[in-house]
Amino acid sequence: MTGAETEDDIPLGERKTVTDFCYLLDKSKQLFNGLRDLPQYGHKQWQSYFGRTFDVYTKLWKFQQQHRQVLDSRYGLKRWQIGEVASKIGQLYYHYYLRTSETSYLNEAFSFYSAIRQRSYYFQVNKEDRPELVVKKLRYYARYIVVCLLLNKMDLVKVLVKELSEEIEDYTQRFNTEDQLEWNLVLQEVAAFVEADPVVVLNDNNSVVVTSNRLQEGSVPPLEQGMVVGQLVLADALIIGNCNNQVKFSELTIDMFRMLQALEREPVNLATQTSKQGTLEPNEKPAKRENPHKYLLYKPTFSQLFTFLSASFKELPANSVLLVYLSATGVFPTGHSDYEGKMQRMSKRVLHPGDLFPFTRKPLFVIVDSSNSTAYKNFTNLFGQPLVCLLSPTVYPKSVQDQSQRGSLFTLFLYSPLLAFSSVCGLSSVRRGLWERAQEFLRKVYRDIGQMITRSRTIDQAFLQFFGDEFLRLLLIRFVFCSAALRLHKLFRESRSFPESYPELPKQDTVESSLLQKHILELATMLDVQSLFWDDSLEAY
Repeated sequence: MTGAETEDDIPLGERKTVTDFCYLLDKSKQLFNGLRDLPQYGHKQWQSYFGRTFDVYTKLWKFQQQHRQVLDSRYGLKRWQIGEVASKIGQLYYHYYLRTSETSYLNEAFSFYSAIRQRSYYFQVNKEDRPELVVKKLRYYARYIVVCLLLNKMDLVKVLVKELSEEIEDYTQRFNTEDQLEWNLVLQEVAAFVEADPVVVLNDNNSVVVTSNRLQEGSVPPLEQGMVVGQLVLADALIIGNCNNQVKFSELTIDMFRMLQALEREPVNLATQTSKQGTLEPNEKPAKRENPHKYLLYKPTFSQLFTFLSASFKELPANSVLLVYLSATGVFPTGHSDYEGKMQRMSKRVLHPGDLFPFTRKPLFVIVDSSNSTAYKNFTNLFGQPLVCLLSPTVYPKSVQDQSQRGSLFTLFLYSPLLAFSSVCGLSSVRRGLWERAQEFLRKVYRDIGQMITRSRTIDQAFLQFFGDEFLRLLLIRFVFCSAALRLHKLFRESRSFPESYPELPKQDTVESSLLQKHILELATMLDVQSLFWDDSLEAY
């Protein structure tokens, strides 16, 4: 209550408004804090709780809009408090995206974060002598940047980083804080993330074109009519990042960031579909746009990893696939047998290929990007279920190795083959018109690779079992393209520098196909880098 006013001076209706607002505010905080206690794994436990939390926040948001005047005069509602509510709604949408993998919820998070900045809700915070309020503002910026990165709004990311930098400077000068180094590290990480793409696409005026690499309409070659492939659907994916010294931001390495986008469809704006922006119910989502559900695990312990694997395995629907993507620094312990020695470091623990054996009771698709990926080369399929492992090269030429901090070349090929192809050819920029022509050409190459896989008489049936799913089909096609491109590249001389798979692909039908080699040389000519490739078939080396 304001000034010398007593409660009795305030009309009953206004007093009730303040009481109702306080109740909703307390309830929303209580529910929001409770989200931290929910298990991160499993699909079912959290949904009703999220629903209740969304419900209270929707009521709270509408309530403060309808009664702003009374709340300003009788409660002393400050703009940063409205910003705090909007920020938590943005967080809710972001976490709903993480739980459901529906990319459209990123747009909802963005709309709330964007409104906070446009309406300057946190503007007055700097005038108050309360460092904890400034930290709320800084955290808001960090979260907003994560959402913008995931939506590929790179121009806005650069603006936000500049603003965040100024806010951090002001904060550290005004308050004698111990977290200055921490915040400066946040700035360094996001700057490295923005610079991580090895090749930029340029307009005629030299401005950078932001390209998206999520699955889009028409980007996956359709199945040929009458083609018999499996009906399996990719339902769950574990994306594990455990590389030393790789660019990361907010528990997300650059490899994880790329792989999660390779497993998502391009987002649509749900608000335009439902015409009620900001009040969207979380159970409203577009039809037939299912993305596989993802768990993002940054440097997990073995126990954590096993818990998430088990939860995914347990809840995997019938005729569904579990994908495990592992980006990790390889470990080669001495004093063990050859098989035992081939392990992956997992936060000072190890993941042995045998640890995945129990999960081969259901269809399993494994991608290992590591200097020790060959540990999975002789995987044992004990239960006869479809099983494929795509394995990265274990050795790269020195000139390529230098780029590893900015993400693995193998994962880059699975995420954006043209970006990876340009990078391995030493191109740092490509003109937009040429980029679009090359992408169009690649679509034709993908169709041909798809036909090579489905028409091969000697290919292992496991590949065909997974080929019915659009995401897995594209990953398999990009894997074959990567393998063929590196085989023809003059820098890649060792067999250890080529990707491998389990089961092995029939080379003549796929990665060493003369048609595919011809396509790669055509692409190289288009980009004016043909001198980097052998054009006398494989006999040249």
